[in-house]
Amino acid sequence: MTLSDLNALSPAARAEALATCCGATAWVAALDQQFPFDSAAALYEAAERTWYNLSEADWREAFTHHPKIGDVKALQVKFASTATWAAGEQGAVKQASQETLAALAAGNEAYELKFGYIFIVCATGKSADEMLALLQARLPHEPNQEIHVAMGEQAKITRLRLEKLLA
Repeated sequence: MTLSDLNALSPAARAEALATCCGATAWVAALDQQFPFDSAAALYEAAERTWYNLSEADWREAFTHHPKIGDVKALQVKFASTATWAAGEQGAVKQASQETLAALAAGNEAYELKFGYIFIVCATGKSADEMLALLQARLPHEPNQEIHVAMGEQAKITRLRLEKLLA
C-alpha cells in the first residue's frame, strides 16, 4: 500500500490498517484524525508524537496485541492479523536452543508477574539469546522505569510496522 492509498481509505478502513501497526485504540483514533499526510516522514513523526502523548493505560493496551517472545502458538491463533509481521520480527527465536526457549518462557513469566504486562522488545534483528539478555537486564528495573523502556520498544515496533504497511 502506498501513502496515497492509505490517505484515500475511509476512516474506518484506515483505522483497521493502523491497528495492525499498534493496538492502542486511542493511538489509532488520534492518528486517523490527522490524515491525510504529505509524506511518509510526516506520518512517522505524527505516529511517534501521538504515541508519546498517550497514557500508560493506552501503552498497556498496545502491549496486549503482541505475543510473548517465542510463543509460536499465540502467533498463529490470537494474533492472526499480525502473525506474519510478528513471526518475521521474532524469526530468530525459531533457531533458539531448548534451553534458551525455556529461559525465555521463565523470564517472560517473571516479567509479567512483576510488571503486569508481557515483555515488549523490538525483536527485529535480534537473536533469541540477545532477547533473553535484554529481558534479564530489564527484570531488575523499577515499574516506573520499565514502563518507559517498554513504551519505547513499542514505538520502534510501530514505526517498523508502519514502514511495512507502506512497503
